[in-house]
Amino acid sequence: MEIEKDRLRRTELLVGERVMERAAAAKVILFGVGGVGSWCAESLVRSGIGRLTMVDFDRIDVTNLNRQVMATSRTIGQVKVDALKERLWEIDPNVAVTAVRQTYTADTAALFRLDDYDYIIDAIDSLQDKALLIREATATVATFFSSMGAGRKIDPKRVRVAEFWKVQGCPLGASLRRKFRRDKFFPKKKFFCVYSDELLSNSGENRGDELDASPRSAARINGTLAHITAIFGFTLAGLVMEDLYRKEHASRSMENEVNNNSN
Repeated sequence: MEIEKDRLRRTELLVGERVMERAAAAKVILFGVGGVGSWCAESLVRSGIGRLTMVDFDRIDVTNLNRQVMATSRTIGQVKVDALKERLWEIDPNVAVTAVRQTYTADTAALFRLDDYDYIIDAIDSLQDKALLIREATATVATFFSSMGAGRKIDPKRVRVAEFWKVQGCPLGASLRRKFRRDKFFPKKKFFCVYSDELLSNSGENRGDELDASPRSAARINGTLAHITAIFGFTLAGLVMEDLYRKEHASRSMENEVNNNSN
């Protein structure tokens, strides 16, 4: 069908056929499909990633409508990973999407064979579970990227990327570093994070019931905006595509060097 041929034509025009082949073969696992993770998943599929596993336990709530790509008036109440999977299949029916309704915790970590993946992406909110995933993911051969906090921000120009230990002005990043030092249990390798050093005060009324419903977090809910969470998510997906592009060009340079030396 012509639609199958042209679906990723503009992407291939930029990065080339061999990068598209790498993307189609890459195995990616994404933890958390909320305001950041949902946009990341969509960008990955629209960019040609062929195998994507999404992990999230929650259902879509009316308060998700302002920032999560699969949240609509029709999908309220649906399991997040299931609703997002259906949306991704509308974009590309051929993509291999696995939806796992689960929370990544110390009790469930063994269920995920992280070594089976080429890329691991963290968009988890819970500090405890995020720290665990960082430690476990950095112990694998997979390339790992992580999102820091996207709440209480409005300026898109302040979203940036840095190696974890160089992230500045982000309370979540600071909390993670304190936890690692306190536990004396550190990430096994360096990894890049998406973050912003902006931190606004919540201007609206913060009612007593606006607390994180997760039993693993007592954090107060912070205000969020779609353009910030989307930029975070798109940037995570962009890091994956950039890495594929860089690896292909490094491989091509090595091939050319070998061919030149053999002539």
